[in-house]
Amino acid sequence: MELVELVDVEGRPTGSATVAEAHREPGQLHRAFSVLLVDAAGRTLLQQRAAVKTRFPLRWANACCGHPKPAEPVADAAARRMAEELGLSGVALTEIGVYLYRAADPQTGRVEHEYDHVLLGRIDPAAPIRPDPAEVADLHWELPEALRTALDSSPERYAPWLAGVAAYLPTRPGAAAS
Repeated sequence: MELVELVDVEGRPTGSATVAEAHREPGQLHRAFSVLLVDAAGRTLLQQRAAVKTRFPLRWANACCGHPKPAEPVADAAARRMAEELGLSGVALTEIGVYLYRAADPQTGRVEHEYDHVLLGRIDPAAPIRPDPAEVADLHWELPEALRTALDSSPERYAPWLAGVAAYLPTRPGAAAS
């Protein structure tokens, strides 16, 4: 049974719970991470979550998401999940912010209530990505401006955390995150 680290609104550990318990209504605030991967042209990699996901299946999200185990460093957990979900390893990640949110999934009845560490990595779009079909239905590269427009016009197509996470995307290729 996989555990997540429960936290307070300042990100201080308060205990642990199973993934299932943490995502049961009303949702327990827990540590998570969202990885943004960008290329030299400034595009970001999006993944369509697999149909079997228990929260927000088939919605488009950032390149990789997950939960560190209690006391596991966030960057280590993100590297582990990128290897599991995308078959990527060796990508340098930098934490660029934290996004606190709560969202209920009307389709599954599960709740995301997360203290979400946002990490940024830069990759070559020609890098071999081998998504796990149990995790990822599809991949797509998108410019931040086009993503923001799509999030405004069709929010139901996207994971509810994506707009808050995407706000950290660099505004120009090669620029630092905003």
